[in-house]
Amino acid sequence: MNFVRAEIEEIPEIMKIIRAAQNYLKEQDIDQWQNNYPNPEILKKDIEAGNSYIIKKEGKIIATAAIIFGEDPTYNLIEEGSWLADGLYGVIHRAAVAPEYKGQGIISIIYRETFKMGADLGAESIRIDTHRENLAMQRAIEKAGFNYCGIIYTKDGSPRLAYEKLIYEGSN
Repeated sequence: MNFVRAEIEEIPEIMKIIRAAQNYLKEQDIDQWQNNYPNPEILKKDIEAGNSYIIKKEGKIIATAAIIFGEDPTYNLIEEGSWLADGLYGVIHRAAVAPEYKGQGIISIIYRETFKMGADLGAESIRIDTHRENLAMQRAIEKAGFNYCGIIYTKDGSPRLAYEKLIYEGSN
């Protein structure tokens, strides 16, 4: 498997994974990733900024994520808790795995590679958030050793459970 930056021409294939995740969340009655989010325009911006990554297996895209280092305004306000670190951090957004690869630890590859990138950049931690009802993602986040830190709010005001893991705690 290869963890690489996404290319513009891969947007249609990435969107298949995103749409499958959107449908799964809708079927679970989880109001996350609905209302045309994420969409091809967001992916294009991620790719142009160098923040869109994919995992390929035998030439096929099987997972996607946006990985961004630096201040994320969504994370400036945290309620009912606090962050573990104050320095440079990375954020994992828009992570999804192709349905046929769910439950195979693919998301852990995204986490591991993000920690390697963070360590190389001198970041203190990695942050991630998810919907309160997205239990599968919460399990994956907690299994990877992230600590629950509190509630943050997305641009549209929706609350999200926020997690952080210090890089020195283990980037394997």
